[in-house]
This record gives sequence, structure tokens and C-alpha cells, in this order.
Amino acid sequence: MEPEPTTPGTFVHPTAVVEDGAFVGPGTKIWHRSHVRAGSRIGSECTIGFSVYVDEGARIGDRCKVQNHVSVYRGVLLEDDVFVGPQATFTNDRLPRAAPVTWKVVPTTVRRGASIGANATIICGVELGPWSMVGAGAVVTADVPAYGLVLGSPARLVGWVCECGHRLGRLYERIPDRCLHCGRPSDGKVAA
Repeated sequence: MEPEPTTPGTFVHPTAVVEDGAFVGPGTKIWHRSHVRAGSRIGSECTIGFSVYVDEGARIGDRCKVQNHVSVYRGVLLEDDVFVGPQATFTNDRLPRAAPVTWKVVPTTVRRGASIGANATIICGVELGPWSMVGAGAVVTADVPAYGLVLGSPARLVGWVCECGHRLGRLYERIPDRCLHCGRPSDGKVAA
């Protein structure tokens, strides 16, 4: 038996919880045991995987894919076309304590088209630039530039990627005029 959608064309698995006051756009699928809190917003045509938590005040744009076991906490903004790999972690307080009186939400922004690899950790207060890529297991403690590829713990800029996800070049190399995989222009970026 299919549950009632939040908006027309939305699928919510019977084991998922979408609280009253949450907005879920058309064409979005919310899978098993996920929890979407009141006051959150998920755009159109998204896929929210198994056991995903979307906190009050979190914002997810259109056409995003949030894989299994990810928590998108208050203060996190995912713009359109963002990919978040399985078990990636967002934080939202730099000095967390159990006492709620000390809690201060620090915003994090993931710009359009960025990808976050499995088990990566994104420390609050950073911005991931458009079409950037965070490698699996990386710990991001600083901003990532547009099209930047970061790896490691703490994450370091190691190169540049195309919108298609393929590597354009390493840090300090001249970037080709076009992606060798998809042919998109690279706008002549030169790695810093």
C-alpha cells in the first residue's frame, strides 16, 4: 500500500516519517526509516535514502541525492544537484555540549552540483563551492573552491574536477581547455 504523498508525485515509504510542516517537493522519493522534521524543506525530484535524518530548518534543493545513513542538521543548506554519499556527516556546532543552553548553530553551505564522498565529515561553517568534490573519508575543515577536489584528513585541495565529475588536472597544473571525458569547456582555469 502506497502512503499519501506530501505533494503530488512524491513517494514516502510507509516506514518513513515526514512530520506535518515539512515541505517535500514533487517527484521526491523518501525511503525506508527516514525522518523529515517539521520546518525542513526538500526540493523536487530528490532521492532521500534509507535512514536519512533531515532536521528542522535544514534545506535541500532540487535533484539532490542523499544516500543512506546521512543526517542533514539544522543550519545545513544543500543547493540544487548536490550528491551526499552514504554515512557522510555534517556538524552544526563548533563547541558541542549536552547542555542546550550552550548550543550555537553554525551554518554550512554546499553549493550547486557539489559531491560529498562516503564517510566524509563536513565541519560546520564551511562552504563547498559549486561542482566541487570531497573524497570518501575526507574531513573538511575549510572552504572548498568551485570545481576543487579535496582529499584526506584534514582535507587538502589536490586538483580540479569537471561538472561531469572527472578530474581536470592536479594542483598547480594547467587545466585543459575542455574536459577530456565529456568535452565541456573548462573556462581555462589554472590551478592555484
